[in-house]
Amino acid sequence: MTDVAPLLQDLGFGEYEARAYTTLVGSGAANGYEIAKASGMPRANVYAVLEKLVQRGAARRIKQRTGVRYAAIPPRDLLRHLESEHARTLAAAGRALDALARAPELTPVFNLKDESELHAQVSALIGGARRSLLVAIRPPDAAKFASQLRDARSRGVAITTLCMDACAEPCGGCQGDLYRYCVHPDQRGRWLLLVADDARMVAAEIDAQAMRAVATEQFLVVSLASAYIRQSIALATLAGELGEKFHGLLSEHARQVLDALHPEGGFFEHLKEMTGTVV
Repeated sequence: MTDVAPLLQDLGFGEYEARAYTTLVGSGAANGYEIAKASGMPRANVYAVLEKLVQRGAARRIKQRTGVRYAAIPPRDLLRHLESEHARTLAAAGRALDALARAPELTPVFNLKDESELHAQVSALIGGARRSLLVAIRPPDAAKFASQLRDARSRGVAITTLCMDACAEPCGGCQGDLYRYCVHPDQRGRWLLLVADDARMVAAEIDAQAMRAVATEQFLVVSLASAYIRQSIALATLAGELGEKFHGLLSEHARQVLDALHPEGGFFEHLKEMTGTVV
């Protein structure tokens, strides 16, 4: 009994439960008084302990005219029952832990307080890029980050740059595959967007009075910034390529939908501003 009881405790039995069960296995059916005497358990505790064994499925209650006796479930049956219980518990714990491990962490969006903090974040983003950089930029910022962008390009980073001022000639600041289209909103300060490896981004709006900028790895925000740059280039390229043919390619319904998206002047006026061509 001394050797077995600690093993049962390792399987979740209380000390008295282990002692009571091993006593029943060794002595056969017995009443509470006999079990308490044989196990050295206080008589005040014995019936509560025996009822726990019954609830656990380790013992059964036998009602006789002389009183209630208890008998142990055969050890092999008990061990099979415990094995099944532990297997279910382990499986449930595994599922819960897997779900916990898969739960996405909250990804912060950092507000940048001034231009020095913005420049530090942009420099870190360019310096950390491994595969690709998407850049939407205007000449004042292109000049500031030209050397860092050149370094990234020399490391093999593929750079796609949208010059939002549609400069007539390259200024030397923009790097990589360069597309010059006027897509910035005139009524706001100048925009700066950089996306590294489709995983991290910095976005800023800068004017004479203030700067509003964020840095994040949040998937939704990064995806929106990437889509803005790629789709602006794609739309302007198509418009420039097709020119006046664009009209004949669209149904009346399609034109109405596109014009509704640009109520300030219509879709074709928007394309004309972007590309500098008649569409």
